[in-house]
Amino acid sequence: MAADIQRRLLPGAALAGAFLSRQASATTPPWSTFKARFLQPDGRILDTGNGGVSHSEGQGWGMLVAAANDDREAFDRIWSWTTQTLRRPDGLHSWRFRPGAAVDDPNNATDGDLYIALALVRAAARWDSASYRDSAAQIARAILGVCTVTLGDSVLLLPGAQGFSTTTHVTINPSYFVFPAFQALAAIAPDPRWSRLERNALQILDRGRFGTWALPPDWLSVHRATGRLQLADNRPPRFGFDAVRIPLLLAWGRHHDAPANTAARRFWSSTGANTAPPAWVDLRTAEVAPYPASSGVRAIARLIEAVAQGQGSFQTPNQLITEDYYASMLGLLAGVAAVDLNLVRR
Repeated sequence: MAADIQRRLLPGAALAGAFLSRQASATTPPWSTFKARFLQPDGRILDTGNGGVSHSEGQGWGMLVAAANDDREAFDRIWSWTTQTLRRPDGLHSWRFRPGAAVDDPNNATDGDLYIALALVRAAARWDSASYRDSAAQIARAILGVCTVTLGDSVLLLPGAQGFSTTTHVTINPSYFVFPAFQALAAIAPDPRWSRLERNALQILDRGRFGTWALPPDWLSVHRATGRLQLADNRPPRFGFDAVRIPLLLAWGRHHDAPANTAARRFWSSTGANTAPPAWVDLRTAEVAPYPASSGVRAIARLIEAVAQGQGSFQTPNQLITEDYYASMLGLLAGVAAVDLNLVRR
């Protein structure tokens, strides 16, 4: 398994260079609709499925899609609100803003910081901005400083700086393994831990799969002494709303042949070409959601199928104009990844 993972890992500089050099615009018409529905004049992106809160993850996603669409006005608006409202003294960002309550939890969400930093790297390359690049490097160094933990020879990504590590176990969220960010940040804030994070994340996704479909869960627990992986306690044991991003991130990071993606393709295609797959599956009982996956999840499924087949093209689905924030954003992110992977219909 280790040898297979090593073959999937290109040299860090080559991966980062390939990522940074791609400057084609996604130019997705749904981006304009998304902005009209979810982006406030002050730069705050609303999560309409969660009471209109905003969070670092959504701000980072918005910045990333804005940069891909060469929309500097929207990018700067989102970045300005993010820095003014969520930024912490260490350069990371508080994970949530509640309307009327401001920032009620100063802890960060590491994936949000990774997406913000990745967006800044891409914006720096597109618009030749040293300021964006410097901000990305500061975030990158802070992530390595307080959001990683070393267990033996492994470096693991913590979901946040606080609350996920005990004397016996570390809780991780595999959907926070933002492979394109690991690769891009290694180029602007060089540190051997980036390649170790990527390698260890691939190993976890190979080993940490469960249930009938052998899928990765939303949350995993890692035993400190043995490295044993198990479904996290006090969390639904599902391939669910977080884990559906894992196949996108693997494909986007050019690890499309990972076993987790093969398993996801199998699960998502199990209902047939004309029926949407269920939104989640319980990895203990095999119970599935009584409702279908959103069009955003189905966009991810189409993307990884096209990548796996080595052919075809991708178009951001028009259904996103009627979906909620999360489904719409998943579809837009799939569209950005499709540009990087040369799968956009011209």
